[in-house]
Amino acid sequence: MNNCAYFIYYSNYWYSRDVFFRRDVDPCFVALIYGDGGGKAFMQAFTLSLMFGALLWWPCHHHKQELRSRDGFLIVVAFWFVLGGLATLPLLLLDKLHLTVASAVFEAFSGLTTTGATVMTGLDNLPKALLFYRQLLQWLGGMGIIVLAIAIIPLLGIGGMQLYRAEMSGPMKEQKIRPRIAETAKMLWVIYLSLTISCALAYWLAGMDPFDALTHSFSTVSIGGFSTHDASMGYFNSPLINGITVLFLLISACNFGLHFRAFSIIGRENFVKIYLRDPEFRFFISTQIILVALCSFVMWNQSYFHLLGKILNKSYFKPSQYLPRQDIPYRILLHGPRLYRCY
Repeated sequence: MNNCAYFIYYSNYWYSRDVFFRRDVDPCFVALIYGDGGGKAFMQAFTLSLMFGALLWWPCHHHKQELRSRDGFLIVVAFWFVLGGLATLPLLLLDKLHLTVASAVFEAFSGLTTTGATVMTGLDNLPKALLFYRQLLQWLGGMGIIVLAIAIIPLLGIGGMQLYRAEMSGPMKEQKIRPRIAETAKMLWVIYLSLTISCALAYWLAGMDPFDALTHSFSTVSIGGFSTHDASMGYFNSPLINGITVLFLLISACNFGLHFRAFSIIGRENFVKIYLRDPEFRFFISTQIILVALCSFVMWNQSYFHLLGKILNKSYFKPSQYLPRQDIPYRILLHGPRLYRCY
């Protein structure tokens, strides 16, 4: 019984922190700015989520115990179900959307897990608040919401290493990069936020309006793939924007442990060596180069594009989408060579 109590306590305490409230509150400000009428649904979702969290949290708030490894895995799973379930509320409450429960659940979890698949159409005509919300879900899920929670976990008076290992994947889960796990989580989010700001500025300078630049930076850095337009990046029809997308996809697809170590030595020594010495990074970049070369050859051989610039533009954009699990659709490429579409 005690275990069940503090599972509920931890998962709902995390949701009740200000950082998760922003998931519903920030779209309200977007609705006010654009006057699209979408703010009501998000305020209703905010109120319902707050009530739900309070009802589960209050009876268990006095149960505080040190977490074991298996507890960490169970809490991570429980927390994803709680947050994913509550993330469906705005999608169900918005009058203009008319999604079924199954579709709303699919859309919310697709965003939070950065899967990138969507059941929504007519994105160009939807309220800006909703479009911002979808992109924000991917951005929160990109680094890992549990890692974000660990950054504030000292407020709970418990250790976060079990949760960190349960959430992270690959060799990075065993790297306790700093003595305190909360410091590591905070630094990872500083790097993540810095990449997002840099990406948004680059998009804006390349010709996107501020709203599109910000929202697409969310889905690019999280390598999730949601867009505010049905045509996705093809809407902008810009080789420069494609190039920026590829650059930040490649950076974001790299092991953030490498970014962490490189960030730590900037100004003291050559941080490029951190990447060049890593076998995983070398394999990743080598694979990208091979795919770009193969795609370029196939498109040139089958005469889909005659200009070298167009061939390279289409060739480097496609492999960078799918190797790091990026699902931004580039509609014109659906009619390309069969081998090319296999990527």
